[in-house]
Amino acid sequence: MNKHFILLFIFSTLYISSIAQENQSVLQLDDIMGGENFIGKTPHSPFWAKDSKTVYFYWDKENKSFDQLYKFDIKSKKYSKVDNEEAKDLPSNNGVWNKSRTKKLYTKGGNIFIYDLKKETSFQLTATSSKEKNATFLDDESKIAYQNDINIFVWDKETGATKQITNFVRGNAPKKGRLTEQNQFLHDQQLELFEIVREREERKAAKSDYQKSTTKASNKKVYFGKKYLWNARISGDVHFVVYSLGTSVGNYNTEMPVWVEGTGYVKMQNARAKVGSPEDTYENYIYNVTTDSVIKIDLSTLEGIYDVPAYYNDYDRKVDSKKMRDVVMHPPHFSPNTNHAIVDIRAYDNKDRWIALINLNDGSVAQIDRQHDEAWIGGPGISGWNFWIKPIEWINENTFWYQSEKTGFSHVYTYNVDTKEKKQITKGNYEIYDTKVSKDKKNFYLTANKERPAERHLYKVAIEGGELVKITNAVGNHETLLSPDEKYIVDHFSYSNKPWELYLQQNKIGAESTQITKSTSEAFDSYSWRDPEVITFPASDGESVHARLYRPTKEKDLHKAVIFVHGAGYLQNAHKWWSAYHREFMFHNMLVDNGYTVLDIDYRASEGYGRDWRTGIYRHMGGKDLSDHVDGAKYLIKEQGIDANKVGIYGGSYGGFITLMALFNESETFKVGAAIRSVTDWAHYNHPYTSNILNTPALDPKAYKQSSPIYFVEGLEGDLLILHGMVDNNVQVSDVIRLSQRLIELKKENWEMALYPIEPHGFKETTSWIDEYKRIFKLFQEKL
Repeated sequence: MNKHFILLFIFSTLYISSIAQENQSVLQLDDIMGGENFIGKTPHSPFWAKDSKTVYFYWDKENKSFDQLYKFDIKSKKYSKVDNEEAKDLPSNNGVWNKSRTKKLYTKGGNIFIYDLKKETSFQLTATSSKEKNATFLDDESKIAYQNDINIFVWDKETGATKQITNFVRGNAPKKGRLTEQNQFLHDQQLELFEIVREREERKAAKSDYQKSTTKASNKKVYFGKKYLWNARISGDVHFVVYSLGTSVGNYNTEMPVWVEGTGYVKMQNARAKVGSPEDTYENYIYNVTTDSVIKIDLSTLEGIYDVPAYYNDYDRKVDSKKMRDVVMHPPHFSPNTNHAIVDIRAYDNKDRWIALINLNDGSVAQIDRQHDEAWIGGPGISGWNFWIKPIEWINENTFWYQSEKTGFSHVYTYNVDTKEKKQITKGNYEIYDTKVSKDKKNFYLTANKERPAERHLYKVAIEGGELVKITNAVGNHETLLSPDEKYIVDHFSYSNKPWELYLQQNKIGAESTQITKSTSEAFDSYSWRDPEVITFPASDGESVHARLYRPTKEKDLHKAVIFVHGAGYLQNAHKWWSAYHREFMFHNMLVDNGYTVLDIDYRASEGYGRDWRTGIYRHMGGKDLSDHVDGAKYLIKEQGIDANKVGIYGGSYGGFITLMALFNESETFKVGAAIRSVTDWAHYNHPYTSNILNTPALDPKAYKQSSPIYFVEGLEGDLLILHGMVDNNVQVSDVIRLSQRLIELKKENWEMALYPIEPHGFKETTSWIDEYKRIFKLFQEKL
């Protein structure tokens, strides 16, 4: 072959290669990594005026880097900015209605107000420098209870008087002085010798007796000692206060350096504790206002309260079968007029939830429902951790509703405390998200993914059960809020390629929806954003995995693919609404313009698919969730014509964790990976999230060892890019620092790391986003 031809061939190849590495899309990282600065700021947090004539919402329409308050008039169908004076006088959106929904209690500036719907006026109930909270109407609505600091007060509308109900005191009761024998002798001698001393003591005693006889005794002081008050609630008849006392275990927080800030010094900052750190414990009490006495609540009769988790069987460990499990009891829900006290109780090991009725007279509890899961309790409408609570609400004087995963999907149940009848209201292989009871107490309004996991709609169903009736129509996600009179719905709605906007529709089946806001920029609107297809592919264990698929045209298809791994573990991204990962959505469009196919998988443990899917990673992160991505790659190769040597993977947080596990354990499948803000060792992550899935390191070390990437670094063969913020107080930078030491000791060379000195877990600065994704894009272009 001619020497000149060979040189020409080499230079041509290099030129074509450099062109291929350049961005072929009209989308530029410098633009799309601006996020909402490029897209446009979307409106959020709508709330209704109490008269149902106006919708208020927050919106940074003018790109001022802070939200301003807007209002939409139902009659004129126009929105306008709320001026500062009007905003100051506007009743807060928080609070509680009375039974007839004519008055509402709310807090503003730490004080309590009562809004009168008919008069359209607010009355300020308290005006103190301390903050009041937990305001509520009592049974006959002539009295209002609230908490100031650690004590409960009741305001009487008829008399205008405020009465302190509890007399809780921090610390210990003062010790009563006891005279020694020597001092007692001296005291008695003074009385014997000096008449004036005897007379003074007699007058003092007589005065004290008179004051006691003419003054109504105040409630006795209840001292907490070294404990602290947690959640105090008063019954509607003002006869009982249920409260918990916590015992602090001290500070187990970690410290994190802040590298770049105003002083020029490195500053240490407190961050979260690590999984397995000791937790505060609680005891629960009832204060009887009438008898001025305190009794302790007894939870020892709950079913399974002495059980131990099944994973203990994997270890030779002695167990005390007589020791009650640690539990936390959440504040009681008092029924109107009848004062039935319902409580939600959670086990510290995350495997049990009890709903029970408290006997306010003797402190015993009657179990109503036990939800047990050998993995962990959770799901939509159900708290995913012991100290986060989801609603349990009374429908009337004897019936309340709650949600349970008893059937494998989160559904609504009702329970009548008089008849002891438990009824399942919604049924099927779908999830219930938000639940509200109608004003007339005849219907539930529910948000559910009944039609398919990729859509969420507003439904209506009778309190007694029956068919769900769909109210919203458009495909996507509807975050709805009914007006106080329930004639209208303000709908925070989005679609796959259309960001969140506000819409208005009448509360009628099939009613037309009118768009209120338009927030997207001209730059965003100028591009034809893809509507990714939601597909399913088979997993190796026979399950169907949902995913978003972005495909290039046949002309542009370079038969290479990138798999994106969403974060948070329990989160859904294969859906038909605007993704929380909006930068990644735009980046995926850019990748497709460059000839890539992109797959975005709702792997095992993602939200929206029921209990079994949610807990599919129990005791093994990097198990089925990783194999789902391997099966996704197989699908791309078999069904989409992707070259088996051109599959990359990337993601942040949990997505970064899966990326590391993929490159360390599945090197034959994934040739390159970009791991962003990645967990590398679960023993160093937080307690609320990790203990659900892996228990704790000391009790279940096997789970942690098989789930942590730092134990599998030997398997790295492809090219790895690590990116991490240095002030990440969630997944701390020490995670990747420790990982890098393992990479160095194992003499791995095919990895790089970029650290961002001022960035937390979710990056704040556009320049950091740009730098991060330029590196990711370069990795894919050069190595795939």
